Amino acid sequence: MTKIAILYFSGYGHTAKQAEAVKEGAARVNSATVTDIQISENGELNDAEWDVLKDADAIIYGSPTYMGGPAWQFKKVADASSKPWYASVWKDKIAGGFTNSASVNGDKGSTINYFFTLSQQHGQIWVGTGLLPSNQKQHGPDDVNWTAGFAGALAISPSDASPEEGPRSGDLETARLYGERIAQYAVKTRQALAA
Repeated sequence: MTKIAILYFSGYGHTAKQAEAVKEGAARVNSATVTDIQISENGELNDAEWDVLKDADAIIYGSPTYMGGPAWQFKKVADASSKPWYASVWKDKIAGGFTNSASVNGDKGSTINYFFTLSQQHGQIWVGTGLLPSNQKQHGPDDVNWTAGFAGALAISPSDASPEEGPRSGDLETARLYGERIAQYAVKTRQALAA
């Protein structure tokens, strides 16, 4: 079985909802098992969670975008990943990332770039969304990739929206499709290496 790990922090539940959609998409792929790891409020993982990341074929990173970057809890885990970095434990694993914020832009690209840089520090192989944007007059928040995320999945949850109200359906389907794409690449890579 190909193992997919989703490593994320969620402050108010919106990014957790996006992570669940990524997980649903990845689980659509035959021979893929998906484990989600929600980073604690104090920005720590337990030993079993570090082991899941060590054994994973793909790691998908997620965090809300706060003040133009990932939450400090995610950054704390990223800093702690220097131990597996030193031993090249995550090298050649597939990687991707997703983020959510209240604004249409909200500098979400900075968070995706942070995830990308982290993945490259670890020697991972980054996979983008592969989705065309829904960018015509008839399109809106219920359409796939309305936020035009190419390097990673982007979502919008208005600041006064509950997790039941945001992210909206288009962003959640984008997350599902992205999770599915990453899982497909992880399965293909594992099969190619086994051949």
